[in-house]
Amino acid sequence: MKTKQISFWIAAIALVATMASCAKKETTGITKPVIPPSHPINSDTIGSFEKGTLLAGKTYTMNHDVYVNIGDTLLAQAGTTIIVKNNSQFKIQGVFQSMGTQASPVTFDSDTHTPGTWGGFACDSAQAVTIQWTKILNTGGPDATGGTRRTLVVSKPIKVDIEDSWVENGQDDGLGLFGGAQITVLRNTIQSGGSTDGEAINIKTGTTGTVAYNVIFSQAGTGIKLETAKVVTTAPTNVDVYNNTMVSCGWRRGAAEPGRGVSAGVSAKGNVFNNIIVNCYHGLEIFVDDGAGNVNYGNNLFYSTADTFVDNTPLNATPPGAAITVNLRAGYYPAGALGVPQASDIISTSVATGNPMFKTFDGSFLNPNGAANNNDFHLQAGSPAIGKGNPTYNADMGAYTSDGKGNKH
Repeated sequence: MKTKQISFWIAAIALVATMASCAKKETTGITKPVIPPSHPINSDTIGSFEKGTLLAGKTYTMNHDVYVNIGDTLLAQAGTTIIVKNNSQFKIQGVFQSMGTQASPVTFDSDTHTPGTWGGFACDSAQAVTIQWTKILNTGGPDATGGTRRTLVVSKPIKVDIEDSWVENGQDDGLGLFGGAQITVLRNTIQSGGSTDGEAINIKTGTTGTVAYNVIFSQAGTGIKLETAKVVTTAPTNVDVYNNTMVSCGWRRGAAEPGRGVSAGVSAKGNVFNNIIVNCYHGLEIFVDDGAGNVNYGNNLFYSTADTFVDNTPLNATPPGAAITVNLRAGYYPAGALGVPQASDIISTSVATGNPMFKTFDGSFLNPNGAANNNDFHLQAGSPAIGKGNPTYNADMGAYTSDGKGNKH
């Protein structure tokens, strides 16, 4: 009898543990990864094969590419600073964790502190990536062919958690999340990235998860792009995109393929709600190849600080040198796409209507790569975006919400 009772309680404990492990994570909370035992990296310089812990408050110089092998973990503690030289890059095959705090972020930057001067994070075949309260600055340095590199790229069905961090002044995509990655991208600021191309958050080939409460400013291409693949052989990309604020995106890529606040196509699925899109070349574009309308959307705010914008930049002109007059409000839902205005949207019909009432905004459209962002995209009291969100996601629109769940920057 005692043996049976013991077996019963062992089974019960196992069941409880299993149920706990399957509980759904609150998408607005901080993911708590498993932190491995500390193996301090005491040298002031890093390069070649590395594993262990970059210590809190310590500054490291990275002279060469850093490789993290399968089965190894590289962990950066709060307050760590990594100065990257020689256009070096992190090449992650194992686990990468950057665990800053609000009071003590981790910082990765080049020694020159200028855009396009180091290689970022190649996590194509990583085992897991967790980045919290981390500043990743001035990436996009050229690869062996001279092409720009993404700030971070994943191409594998792994867990990727990026929260409360900054990605600034890169030369291509900020985050390239591909290959069925399972993503949580919350409350980040991605700004002034891309030279003449590059999305802030580029999601493709079966990636699933959540992108919410992010601020995206002055990206060369699209703020958030959802795609699966031209030939769909796996599950489609399927992502919830809600309560993001996207401002002044899409201009540096030019009229031939203007950027958008949000785009979805090539058999992608998703839910696009409660976003604020201001002064972007185009607003929300749902392409006709998205799989016959598999994207749900509504409760988005579209606004422009002018009715038209005259772009005199030769790079953006067709033919080169000719000025282009862009009708901004006609591009909130671009012609020829599936997307149409929703009754729940707030759509500006003039400068006097639909203003989200940011605390400060300089009204800019076309900014250079690496431009400073001196704006404050918090909402003033009385903003039309407050209380007009789809409550499935949040009562408010935009990244800064009155319930405290939004962006903390």
